[in-house]
This record gives sequence, structure tokens and C-alpha cells, in this order.
Amino acid sequence: MSDEEDIVLSELNDDELVEQMFDDLYDGLKEEIEEGVNILLERGWAPYDILTKALVGGMTIVGADFRDGILFVPEVLLAANAMKGGMAILKPLLAETGAPRVGKMVIGTVKGDIHDIGKNLVSMMMEGAGFEVVDLGINNPVENYLEALETEKPDILGMSALLTTTMPYMKVVIDTLVEQGVRDEYIVLVGGAPLNEEFGKAIGADAYCRDAAVAVETAKHFVSRKHNQLTA
Repeated sequence: MSDEEDIVLSELNDDELVEQMFDDLYDGLKEEIEEGVNILLERGWAPYDILTKALVGGMTIVGADFRDGILFVPEVLLAANAMKGGMAILKPLLAETGAPRVGKMVIGTVKGDIHDIGKNLVSMMMEGAGFEVVDLGINNPVENYLEALETEKPDILGMSALLTTTMPYMKVVIDTLVEQGVRDEYIVLVGGAPLNEEFGKAIGADAYCRDAAVAVETAKHFVSRKHNQLTA
């Protein structure tokens, strides 16, 4: 079979289709991903299995290659956008079936800072890993974070800053959580170009995440630890 012939997704068996979806995600082909999701649903796949095996499985490869410098931000954004197409079909179905969630995250760029590419990438990669993500956007004062934590009851609070002048605002947010006696209820992850590990420790965050791939790994690690402590 020559590469010129179009692959007909519906003619592939389940394993071949999932493999093909990995490739399509990697290449950022949104319509193909949506078609693949619909075919698997028609074949009786559970929404949660499609999410974890096809979409999260595919994004795991994207995440690893991003971490290793094989893929770059534009390609990851395309892959994440294709993933979003599949997620849009699955989300209402997942809600109906009460599928297990990996965890929930509230994320936003801090007050005075309007950079959002890194934050958006983290949001998409986290969704790609099966987390539910509530994105507060940019320029968030402490009140926005507190309100979202109260309403959404997430496992994780993520904060992003790209300016050295807005970095200290992360400490304002964390200090406020401490004052209100709720700091220990959340896993606080921080990121952004000017930050480093020392800064994360100094302001009292749980971890500093160098990039979106690290953020996903760190989030999974902390959430599983949290669940283990709850069941212990």
C-alpha cells in the first residue's frame, strides 16, 4: 500500500485505529481525532477508555518528545488542540458515566502579568493527562484564586508568571492561603521562565515546574501521594 492512499479510519481494527490516533494527535490532526473518537464510541468503547488509551496515550508520547526537545511549542499546541477536539465529544459522556478523574486543577497567570502561552500549554497537557482543568486566564489578583479554590475545590493550584516583577505576587497568594488556614488543602505548583527551584521553595510552593511536561509528571506524583495519604 502506498502512502498516497488515504487511510480509512473505519477500516482499521481497534488496535490499528488507536495507533493511528497516536500518529494523528502527534501531527495535530483535529478532524481525524474527532472521527477516531466517534468510531470507537460506535464500536462500544467506554468514553473513559477512549480518553485514557487513545488520547492520553497519544499525548504521553507528545509530552515525552516535548520534554526531550524533539517537539516544540507550536507542535504541542497543535497536538493539544486536536486532543481538545476529541475531549469535546467525550466530556459530556464522561460526566454521565461518572468516570474516575485523575484530579482537578485551577490555574492562572498572576496579577500584573498577561503572558499565557506557557500556562495554556500546561492546561492542555494536564487535560491531556486526564485532569480536569479550570483556567482563570491572565492578570489574576489573589481574590480570583481564592474564589476559584472555594468554588471548584481542586487538588492543585497552578500559578504562572513570566516577569521578574510579577513573580513575588505568587508569595502574596500563598501567604493569604496560609493566613486563612487552607494552605495544606492544595498542592501549589508554580512555573514560568524567570522562576527556579529555589524561588519555589522560598515562597512556600510544593514544587516549581520547568515546563508543561514536568508539570504533568509533578501533578500526578503529588495527587497520587495525596490519595495514598487519604486511604492510609
